[in-house]
Amino acid sequence: MRLQGKIALITGGATGIGRASAELFAAEGAQVLILDYNERDGQAAVAAIEKAGGRAAFHQTDVRSAASVGAVFQKLGADHLDLLVCSAGVLKGAFKGVAGLDEDDWDATLDTNLKGTYLVVRQAAPLLERAGQSVVLLIASGAGVRGASSSLAYAASKAGVHGMQYNIEAHVKGARVHVICPGGIATPLKLENIAQGAQAAGQDTARAVEEARKSLGDPMGVARILAFLASDEGSYVRGTLFTR
Repeated sequence: MRLQGKIALITGGATGIGRASAELFAAEGAQVLILDYNERDGQAAVAAIEKAGGRAAFHQTDVRSAASVGAVFQKLGADHLDLLVCSAGVLKGAFKGVAGLDEDDWDATLDTNLKGTYLVVRQAAPLLERAGQSVVLLIASGAGVRGASSSLAYAASKAGVHGMQYNIEAHVKGARVHVICPGGIATPLKLENIAQGAQAAGQDTARAVEEARKSLGDPMGVARILAFLASDEGSYVRGTLFTR
């Protein structure tokens, strides 16, 4: 098992790419710590991992809040972290354009996607350094990095996450940092976005989602890439990675 004995912290681990990564990392031998606001699905993820013979724990966390993130790190009980996956994210203000984007949607998206990543990395940095050699995996997106998005706020937040890699690698000793930009993946966030687009266009939302599922990628496909990067086998990879 490629991640045997590693301690991995995954934000947004209750659903989507985070959930798939939590399950695969555990299957590869890691002890997984899931941080997410979604308690129901977070606890379900832990139950699935434990049923499969893995080790996991869930901590309800609001990554937008420095107090919430700080309190959770006080409770973790880990003296170091080998792996950090920042995948917590939301998409607000889709299909509203620039003029129609509400400030609340802008704030909610930037606070979760960008500020949340900063707050978690800030708390995790000392634990990552104690590991000696650690891996940080930041989930950005093709949106805001090499293309547009249905939401200006989402694109801006992911562009910001992409830009964080350079400072993290420079200032977190021993950390190998990768930014992963998934494409069209069948996550709850993506499927909700497709439904919103169909509704805005006056189309059948259920049919739009059903059709999209035929072409979207599986979150586990991205998780496999993350597991590779988290392992020693991924140590020669550099730069931003774009997936399906």
